[in-house]
Amino acid sequence: METRFDEILDKVIKGEVDAGVVIHEGQLTYGSYGLAKVVDLGVWWKNETGLPLPLGGNVIRRKLDAEIIRRADELLRESIAYGLEHREEGLEYALHFARGLEPATAEHFVSMYVNQWTLDYGEKGRRAVQTLLDRGFEAGIIPQAVQAEFVGR
Repeated sequence: METRFDEILDKVIKGEVDAGVVIHEGQLTYGSYGLAKVVDLGVWWKNETGLPLPLGGNVIRRKLDAEIIRRADELLRESIAYGLEHREEGLEYALHFARGLEPATAEHFVSMYVNQWTLDYGEKGRRAVQTLLDRGFEAGIIPQAVQAEFVGR
């Protein structure tokens, strides 16, 4: 059953479903609702592949002018670097959207996803993305093989 991420815990608590894939802050708060973890997909992926679990990325249309692509990459990189350099200010702002998280839990959550990997996947991160795409194709989830291309470093 497809369910919005912010409704998964409630559906499990109410017994509407037996289990759910929990993302966002639910990864840190599920235990406070008396729920138990069956598997941590990040740990599972690391054990399977030896790679970090790719959780997201920015994409840009290949047909755009090369200078536009380069500039978009530069601006995204600068924005991420600024956020990392001004972490406390960013966390204070993010708490407005934290759905009741305590500041320490919000800090833990943000540190899981906003870090040096956000600034640059590196070779290992690029391999992780390609491995995820390859496995998606092999499993029939992605209809055709995809070769990831990365802008910048």
